[in-house]
Amino acid sequence: MITLYHNPRCSKSRDALSLLRDKGVEPEVILYLETPPTAKALKALLAKLGIGARDLLRKGEDAYKELNLADEKLSEAALIKAMEENPKLIERPIAIHGDRAAIGRPPENILTIL
Repeated sequence: MITLYHNPRCSKSRDALSLLRDKGVEPEVILYLETPPTAKALKALLAKLGIGARDLLRKGEDAYKELNLADEKLSEAALIKAMEENPKLIERPIAIHGDRAAIGRPPENILTIL
């Protein structure tokens, strides 16, 4: 089973969903802006991605600047809390398969976990 953190307004996210379907995979789609992941789920996701919280942030979002998330002194917990409270900050799309995950930028990256 593949899970896809998806934003239907994002072209990369739509492309990733189409790519999975073209490969015969119908993922469980999580509209993460409507159902944001908890801090616990974000920590698990980061572990599967093998990255830190800062690497999952969308730095171009207004909330990134407003919350001063570029501050290098902010802890992982603070960054995760910011993403939990402002899911627009989470990079997208993200595909999860078992204990592995991949950010779909470019969308073809998700093929690495199939």
